[in-house]
Amino acid sequence: MVAPRLKLKWRAGNAIRLLQNGGEYFPALIAAIDAAQRSVHLETYIFNLDDTGYRVIDALRRAEGRGVKVRVVLDGFGCNDTAFDVCDLLAQSGVRYRVYRPEPRGLRQATFNLRRLRRMHRKTCVVDGTIGFVGGINILDDYEDVPNDGKGPQPRFDFAVEMRGPVVDDLVHAQRTLWLRMNWRRPDNGAGFYQRFQQMGERLLALRQKRHRDTANGMLAAMVLRDNLRFRQRIEDVYLAALARAQDDVLIANAYFFPGRRLRKALRKAAQRGVKVRLLLQGRAEYAMQYRACRYMYNDLLADGMEIHEYMPSYLHAKVAVMDGYAMVGSSNLDPFSLLLAREANVFIDDAQFAATLKGALEAEMQLGARVITVEYLRKRNVIERLLDAVSYAMMRFGVALTGKSAQY
Repeated sequence: MVAPRLKLKWRAGNAIRLLQNGGEYFPALIAAIDAAQRSVHLETYIFNLDDTGYRVIDALRRAEGRGVKVRVVLDGFGCNDTAFDVCDLLAQSGVRYRVYRPEPRGLRQATFNLRRLRRMHRKTCVVDGTIGFVGGINILDDYEDVPNDGKGPQPRFDFAVEMRGPVVDDLVHAQRTLWLRMNWRRPDNGAGFYQRFQQMGERLLALRQKRHRDTANGMLAAMVLRDNLRFRQRIEDVYLAALARAQDDVLIANAYFFPGRRLRKALRKAAQRGVKVRLLLQGRAEYAMQYRACRYMYNDLLADGMEIHEYMPSYLHAKVAVMDGYAMVGSSNLDPFSLLLAREANVFIDDAQFAATLKGALEAEMQLGARVITVEYLRKRNVIERLLDAVSYAMMRFGVALTGKSAQY
């Protein structure tokens, strides 16, 4: 299959395994940490101190106790309620940690600053520089604060991947870049420092890849990162390129779906040329404004020829897509927060078999626990619901305007 014409760093010869929900992800993650011999580097937006969180902390502390170099990066907003306690527990065992943009305390919390919206939303881990994890799963138990209709709670629906092969080197480079920027960035010369470090990192990456063994018959994959310097639109651009080439089927599962003009146009054009475009979105509102703002667009999306399915058993937290033989798995939603402000990490995989596996997992959940949205269903909504949807949409648009990017939405 011909890859989209983007300047992506495609890496051949990778072994990539799909992990569904925390039930598959955390055992794989903890097993890798327990087998670590040299290094563990973990990044997460949320680190919750539930049973799962303590299991991960215990694994990190065991690794540090064996002499493994362990580093952890937490986001200051996502971990605002837990960062102090998590860092204290890590420090007791000598684990090194950093908090990305800690939230202000006291009266400063009430002040608005656009920089506070620029978060580290990645969920990644690399063990020994050879095993990488990327996805949408925070350090948070599957069953923490999920809905319960009396039939027993169902887990959050989400995905991650376990990777071995050359693509892991690019993830190592991204983690190291952020770690050093957080340590050594000089406010008066941040751009110059970044450029010098980037050049040095690229040379080191080339040296590492010369000794990296490809996996026989492995997959073609590329790390797709978003930041606020070099890769501001990279994730969106990859989606646009893949949608432009799609011929048969597009299936996107996204927790917070509020695409800009370019992405909506690409989805519409794909549907109009006969591509089957399906959207699997939240049916349970974890955050009401985002949920309702998305629902406000439903009539237009249906009119453009797309199918909409709402996931009902629990919260949908996935950020994945299958576009013909390509698959996208990562941390990035298709909303202004992820596409305009946050640091994100996705992996884009050009492998028909992997894409079929992800597509099968999504379709199985859609068959068992999704509600099909139709024009008739939308007509039955009462006036109050429609008003709340419209107000939420307007508030989201206003929020985008504050970033100076309103023309994109």
